[in-house]
Amino acid sequence: MITTKGRYALRVMLDLAQHEGVIPLKDIAQRQDVSKKYLEILMRELVGGGLVQGISGRGGGYRLVRRPEQYTLGEILEKMEGPLAPVACLAGGTVCCPRASECLTLPVWTEYDRMTHDFFYGKTLMDLIRET
Repeated sequence: MITTKGRYALRVMLDLAQHEGVIPLKDIAQRQDVSKKYLEILMRELVGGGLVQGISGRGGGYRLVRRPEQYTLGEILEKMEGPLAPVACLAGGTVCCPRASECLTLPVWTEYDRMTHDFFYGKTLMDLIRET
């Protein structure tokens, strides 16, 4: 399940993509109807993950470090949520379960994992902006 953290991160990243320049946090909070306090925590992770740049001081705020078409939804979600794998044995990208050779459900989880990965990594921030 995608948590509030992941959903809000996508909203913040879209907000930054839609508004050029350095955007004050209070503006993002107001437009997204999210508390500034919560966004401060979220922005620390986005900055730490190398997705956005924080500018301090007068005229400060946040901006994307790349163009919107260079960010996939999968990249953003995995930075905030961790692996999107549906089961633990696929979370590292390789099957590590000792029962893998006899697991009748593994093919289903593998296919679902691939579909999820392809879906989120196949969409960019710019794709979402264009769809509106």
